[in-house]
Amino acid sequence: MNERIKELADQVGLGTQHNGIVLTKNVNAAEAFEQFALLIVQESADWINENVGLIDEAARVDLLKHFGAES
Repeated sequence: MNERIKELADQVGLGTQHNGIVLTKNVNAAEAFEQFALLIVQESADWINENVGLIDEAARVDLLKHFGAES
């Protein structure tokens, strides 16, 4: 599993075990996975904007809104 994915999982109370994800803290699983997904979407939009430059700020914001990950 990618190291950044592991970091994001840990950030929301999820941990990794081999190639899977497990709960590591006393968290609501549904909320933790939703936060995990939103972090991935937000980081992806930021990466595209910074490294590829094919989307403008309005498109980035629209993508984040679509997934409920407004920054």
